[in-house]
Amino acid sequence: MTLECKICGVSDSKILNFIVNHKYSPQFIGFIVNYPKSKRYIEFDKLKELINIDKRNTQFVAVLVKPNEEILEKIKDLKFDYYQIYDTSPEKIKSIKSKYNKKIISAITVETKTDIDKYKELLPFSEIILFDSKGYEKSIGFDHSMLENIPDNFKKMIAGNIQIEDIFNYKNKKYIIDVSGSLEDTSGRKNIDKIDKFLSEINKV
Repeated sequence: MTLECKICGVSDSKILNFIVNHKYSPQFIGFIVNYPKSKRYIEFDKLKELINIDKRNTQFVAVLVKPNEEILEKIKDLKFDYYQIYDTSPEKIKSIKSKYNKKIISAITVETKTDIDKYKELLPFSEIILFDSKGYEKSIGFDHSMLENIPDNFKKMIAGNIQIEDIFNYKNKKYIIDVSGSLEDTSGRKNIDKIDKFLSEINKV
């Protein structure tokens, strides 16, 4: 079975249309909704216009950091399938899922093995658990080997400076691969050639 993947931080209509219509389109595409610190952040009006397209075979993910009621109300009718939520208590994530009826990717930022165990309290209301680095907006990595003893009875996504050449390292792993920075050029913009190479390599695994 081909590895599942997510391309995150898309903010340009040309790039989005290329990804959605790619022969090996990813299962997920992420958009930075409420985190201005990220160079991939999208203002609401632009976001609304950007994602109002035929998603074809992909699912759209709203990436949210400590989301408040205002932003949740603003995006509730947009074409998002999942909310990917950072830095928010399990109780709050559970209430967001219930109120807005969205699938949830609960994000854990990992520095030590102790951080990894947080997945246990998030599992009951999360479709996917994402293990990311502490510096997620900077495409910083972490030691993915710390995840090796986690059971395979739930869906896991991993991020943290994963490069295109790393893909075959995940051949026998049950992870959804989440990439962003490795698909950008030196200006920080998504690069079509890199995206094409990444999706083609994923398809080979």
